[in-house]
Amino acid sequence: MAVKEIERILERPLIGVIGGSGFYSMKGVKILEELRIDTPFGSPSSEYVLGSIGGNTVAFLARHGKGHRYRLSELNYKANIFGFKLLGVKWLISVSAVGSMKEEIEPGHIVIPNQFIDLTRKRDPSFFGHGGIVAHVSMADPVCPLLSSVLSREAKAAGAAVHEGGIYVCIEGPQFSTRAESNLYRSWGVSVIGMTNMPEVKLAREAEICYATLAMATDYDCWHETQEDVTAEKVIHTLKQNVEKAQEIVKRVVSQFPIERSCHCPNALKDAIITDPAVIPDETYQKLKPLISKYI
Repeated sequence: MAVKEIERILERPLIGVIGGSGFYSMKGVKILEELRIDTPFGSPSSEYVLGSIGGNTVAFLARHGKGHRYRLSELNYKANIFGFKLLGVKWLISVSAVGSMKEEIEPGHIVIPNQFIDLTRKRDPSFFGHGGIVAHVSMADPVCPLLSSVLSREAKAAGAAVHEGGIYVCIEGPQFSTRAESNLYRSWGVSVIGMTNMPEVKLAREAEICYATLAMATDYDCWHETQEDVTAEKVIHTLKQNVEKAQEIVKRVVSQFPIERSCHCPNALKDAIITDPAVIPDETYQKLKPLISKYI
């Protein structure tokens, strides 16, 4: 769908939610439209489902495609985030299953991480560097403090056990960790382990979208001496037990908008583009125009 067609549909800036397809089928969501968006980086994982929650328009995307068809290394992360940008999304909530790396983070608990360690190897982490333009954004504080604060507050209000802050280590997968790896990550002081949030958080920063993670602990990975090792069956079982709680948190967060973007996210690209504008190919400029036009 062309950008002008998208603009006719939208009435206000969107909140984005990326996770499982169950989030747009939850109670209280009025479905408005399903959009298949073509981006300069290819096709996103699935259609974007536009819904209304309490008068706010929300764009949902099934990260793995409908029916969970794609493994993490196959996802077109750039298309997913660029599609949200084209839709006018300014706030993006990532809902993710994770393994707990700390005793006190029990399965069923919610973690709002504020730091990441990226151990992925096969995923392109940037919109820049291909075709004549280079940019280096700061990732010192990788998530939006405002959105993280709202997520934490509303998760507590929904009755969840919440851990604010912490380190999310993102591995390539699709296999779970070895016991040696799990214990190594614990020695680094990480809080949770997952496979989904990289390079989402990096691309969201380049797109100047406020990004934060609602991480649902499903297991203790394989480091715990008295708990069973993580399996896909265990992850799915725990998620099913907690999906209603996660849905309630998302609805509560969406109801808090609009919120002024007084964070650093809206200006993440300011002074980050180091290529001389005079040498940027027009084709590259047009491709990245939704990201860079306010600076070049």
